[in-house]
Amino acid sequence: MFFKKTQPSFILVVLIQCLFLKNHLAIGADTISANQSLSGDQTIVSASGIFVLGFFTPGTSSNYYLGMWYKDVTPQTVVWVANREKPVSDRFSSELGISHGNLVLFNESKFPIWSTNVNSSTSSLSIEAVLLDNGNLVLKDRSNLSKPTLWESFDHLTDTWLSGSKLGYNKKTGYKQVITSGKNSKDPSPGVFSLEPVPSDNSFVILWKKSRIHWSTGAWVESLEYFSLVPEMARSNYINYTFVSNDNGMYLTYSIIPGNTNIYSLSANGIARYVMDITGQFKELVLSPNKEWNSFWSQPKEQCEILDFCGAYGSCNADSVPFCNCLRGFEPKSWQDWKSEDYSGGCIRKTKLQCGNNASVNGEGDRFVEIPSMLLPENKQSEQVENIATCEFICYNNCSCTAYAYDNNQCSLWSGDLLNLQQVGAGDGRGKRLYLRLAASEVRSTKNREGLTLGVGVGSAIGSIVLLVLILFFVSRRKKNGKGLEASLMAFGYRDLQTATNNFSEKLGGGGFGSVFKGILSDSSMIAVKKLESMGQGEKQFRAEVSTIGTIQHVNLVRLHGFCSQGTQKLLVYDYMSNGSLASHLFEKSNSSVLDWKTRFQIAIGTARGLVYLHEKCRDCIIHCDIKPENVLLDAEFCPKVADFGLAKLVGREFSRVLTTMRGTRGYLAPEWITGVAITSKADVYSYGMMLFELLSGRRNSEQIALNGKLKYFPSTAISTVIEGGNLLSLLDDGLEGNANQEEVERVCKVAGWCIQDDETHRPSMSEVVQMLEGIVDVSLPPIPRCLHIFEDNEENVIFFLGVILKTRAECPTTGSDAVLGEHGQSTRTYRLTRLQAPPTYYCSKSHRHPPPPTLTGFAPVGAGDSNPTVPCTGSGTRGASPLVQLYLQA
Repeated sequence: MFFKKTQPSFILVVLIQCLFLKNHLAIGADTISANQSLSGDQTIVSASGIFVLGFFTPGTSSNYYLGMWYKDVTPQTVVWVANREKPVSDRFSSELGISHGNLVLFNESKFPIWSTNVNSSTSSLSIEAVLLDNGNLVLKDRSNLSKPTLWESFDHLTDTWLSGSKLGYNKKTGYKQVITSGKNSKDPSPGVFSLEPVPSDNSFVILWKKSRIHWSTGAWVESLEYFSLVPEMARSNYINYTFVSNDNGMYLTYSIIPGNTNIYSLSANGIARYVMDITGQFKELVLSPNKEWNSFWSQPKEQCEILDFCGAYGSCNADSVPFCNCLRGFEPKSWQDWKSEDYSGGCIRKTKLQCGNNASVNGEGDRFVEIPSMLLPENKQSEQVENIATCEFICYNNCSCTAYAYDNNQCSLWSGDLLNLQQVGAGDGRGKRLYLRLAASEVRSTKNREGLTLGVGVGSAIGSIVLLVLILFFVSRRKKNGKGLEASLMAFGYRDLQTATNNFSEKLGGGGFGSVFKGILSDSSMIAVKKLESMGQGEKQFRAEVSTIGTIQHVNLVRLHGFCSQGTQKLLVYDYMSNGSLASHLFEKSNSSVLDWKTRFQIAIGTARGLVYLHEKCRDCIIHCDIKPENVLLDAEFCPKVADFGLAKLVGREFSRVLTTMRGTRGYLAPEWITGVAITSKADVYSYGMMLFELLSGRRNSEQIALNGKLKYFPSTAISTVIEGGNLLSLLDDGLEGNANQEEVERVCKVAGWCIQDDETHRPSMSEVVQMLEGIVDVSLPPIPRCLHIFEDNEENVIFFLGVILKTRAECPTTGSDAVLGEHGQSTRTYRLTRLQAPPTYYCSKSHRHPPPPTLTGFAPVGAGDSNPTVPCTGSGTRGASPLVQLYLQA
């Protein structure tokens, strides 16, 4: 000891000074040197005060870990853990310091439990550990600053991938840089999910228990600079991704672009991170200005899609909180884990099965209990049987059989633990009945059985009477209103609908799929009947697609009530919306009521939510293909409901893109419709953006408006106004008289601008649109789309693209005549050229691409200025079709 017992006061003073000095150095510095250590509540902080290194305890755990977290973010957000598998119980007795050239963590017993494990001959006196502002903890030799870093935490990630760190594979050493989820919210030790590189095809996958592929990024596409199954990477304007693959290995890294933000509008310090979450989702998280983490992207999207999320005999329900529940007769294997939101341990039986035991309870064997609306688990065995009783008999006599299901003479059997169970809503057509094996005592007690037996006679009699009444009721209803039920939909007869609509006399509207008529059923309920046109499906295919549409229910989607299919007559029956379409309130001058701003804003959000459900929540991604105000209906409370969904081609989730016949309404069509390339849900996003502009102005975007003596195109005007910081309230419908929330108006303008970007990868998804409109995330200024530059550059001669002339050698109409336009040979439309001050100009193209400004290469003006021009456009198009004639009008 340096001090004598005869000097107690001196000793006390020196001790206090030493403690003060030590704390001061630890808290005020970013470095641990050879003569320093860290313990208790001491920390080091990076130079700019972004990251902190010290001891922490996760949640309500009594264990302590050495980790790194953000200094000014609450609640504590840990991004790296040193001793994730070896916690300490006493942080004051544990110590982190330099020992034998390494950074070493000693537990309360002074036993080393974690080390940087560097083989170095350098003296420990010159070794120091430094916490950098990017979240990298580095070990280096201060006596030789030119020497490479001896060790860095960026090479030993835990569950978080920070900007500047690398994920990948070193071919020379065979080392894989991965991130692995924690076990639960109280235990950061490695969980069952990990994001790992696949060098053979330049991709990354999420592995479940290091064995089964849970999700894949797809291969890196060099020409596009993103992974094939993660096209969202191309949309990011604030993150720069770098992927390298060579003889040394492969790696992926990213950096925040300084001073550059996109629709997500990062906070000033630009904090973003990727996490392999305990739920099995790989998430992109961004810190909002109010210091909250917002999830901007995650895969897999749905919790219930995650492998073994609820463990054995655990059922996942996306609509319940929590997501996981044990099946009847089971309870959590670990209540503590479930409270920590770690459900992977699953459930165990409350009562052991009697099968195979000589001594059964009260002489009874096992029973089966029905669990409705289940998505059946995998790994089943199938047998053809005559009836459900035979299926149950087979399972009952096999002690390893834990459950069975029966459907149309098909008997499905499961042995061992039941995994990946998912319960869906009662109206979801995917749900099946699962019969679970339980001990008899779990089904019902002997006393309950006796009581049930006693009531069988009375119950049967009453049941027979009730059944008879129900049969008579449904027979009567069937005669009056329909031909039966199919997937909870009413099948109507054509004559029934003729009567209900008074021979289709009151037309409500029409569109690309057919006309809609008002009707009244015999029970006085109001309906809307759509007569479908050009339906090429056979009877079986039509009923299958209608059945699918019937299962889709959401507060912002019009509910399908029933259908009719008789010969060539195909009709759909919907709930009637008393307030008509959004278009009638925006554009019809006879409508004296003006939608106030609050109602318009809620219509915008509600419509977006409906599209989110179609794009992301249905089993099959449904692209609407015809979003416009006419297809947004309003109920009695002005709640918006998207109509006509599901009538375009259904797009399976396994395909990110599909070639579809061009549909939609001119003025709302995304550029990719014209180019003839594959269509995705981003086409709906574009149409939605165009509709937002009309919600603002109360007029069609195609209508010319005069500002300062010049004709203007409203979307171009709106985006320019918000970019230049102009008077946003001047953009509003005159009927609003400027009464609107300016912040919401600005938000709508910006969102609309992002939605109509030329490149679909730059458009947000509809779920991101909802977040932006609701103010969950900020919205930065959108760039002006290339297509709108036409209007910016031609203020005196506004150019409107109308479409494609049906006949390539047809006579081109002149001012005052009719131009018959078509959509690649589909529906036709006559457009009266009445607003022109000069003859129209036509442009001939030998491709299916929407022409950029006509002065560019590949498009020649045809017949401009002629009084009665013809189209001298010959040759073959790019797809063997006749060349297209693009019609532009010059005002």
